[in-house]
Amino acid sequence: MTLYPKLIEEVLATVLYAGTKKNLVESGMLADTPSVAAPQGEGDCWKVKVVLLFPRDTDPFLKSTVKAAEAAIKYRCGQDVEVQIVTEFKSKPRPEVGKLLPGVKNIIAVSSGKGGVGKSTVAANLAIALAGMGYSVGLLDTDIFGPSVPKMFGVEDERPYAVKVDGRDLICPIEKYGVKLLSIGFFVSPDTATLWRGGMATSALKQLIGDADWGDLDYFILDTPPGTSDIHLTLLQTLAITGAVIVSTPQQVALADARKGVDMYRNEKVNVPILGLVENMAWFTPAELPENRYYLFGKEGCKRLAEELGVPLLAQIPIVQSICDSGDKGVPAATDPGTMTGLAFLNLAQAVVSVTNRRNKEMAATKIVEVKK
Repeated sequence: MTLYPKLIEEVLATVLYAGTKKNLVESGMLADTPSVAAPQGEGDCWKVKVVLLFPRDTDPFLKSTVKAAEAAIKYRCGQDVEVQIVTEFKSKPRPEVGKLLPGVKNIIAVSSGKGGVGKSTVAANLAIALAGMGYSVGLLDTDIFGPSVPKMFGVEDERPYAVKVDGRDLICPIEKYGVKLLSIGFFVSPDTATLWRGGMATSALKQLIGDADWGDLDYFILDTPPGTSDIHLTLLQTLAITGAVIVSTPQQVALADARKGVDMYRNEKVNVPILGLVENMAWFTPAELPENRYYLFGKEGCKRLAEELGVPLLAQIPIVQSICDSGDKGVPAATDPGTMTGLAFLNLAQAVVSVTNRRNKEMAATKIVEVKK
């Protein structure tokens, strides 16, 4: 059987690409005319080379499409045909781990041992306060299953768009209050539960980190999920985290979980410095009695834990009704540093800058946790 390029194109026109639900030719995936080489001697065979153009190197249909194209050529042209399929990509591949976010100076993980202690509130207000001080700031909501950043910033209806940067299609973060924002909440319905296995969640997180146009940042704040999970491990294996800020309430049950959060970062295989603790809901102050303090969850429990662990207590944030109201309205307290809570978050931001500068001066850069197979 004599082979020629047009015949190979006709064969490829029978192969469906699941990404477009059209065949390879209609999908514009032939990067060049297929090349065909005739046998040069006895025992030699026909050689076919096809170059397929995929949207990106992470295309989920890449392997199955290549196998289908090869099988179709052999079925039509003979099993003894030597088929070579080369893949190229419209978008350049994501940089390898260790070369992500080259323009980011400091990566700060805001964590808590348990949920409900106001970690996301602290992360959001810390980011806004740092931006208010003149720093370039990004905030990544890494809680794939319970994203809250879109709500807290009042941008639930926003949808990030793609931009072309150095030959790559990147997600452009939403920007508000001087902070660049990304969250899985921008891409899923707020009324629908995210029922994903761990691998799907970590893959989505890597995209938000490595396939986004974060640009140059002084501080990249990671609002992490409560506890210790696959998400935390993915972050540690993907980014060299400058330091962690642990959020807790003064309550003993919260402090017990905060210890676990500290231990996770201090583990010898992780070795991420603890920048300090934040005591949230430190006391309740009613609006009509601004000088009064009522210790609803215990007094200075986080302060004692910080002393025990030998780390700074970065701030004590009181419970004020306006914190909850402002977060629900998409106007976090730090947007107004003239208020009591706004001033508390400004003081927190100043403390984080101070301890981060000291950490960078006195300690070596954090290393990414290696994946051992």
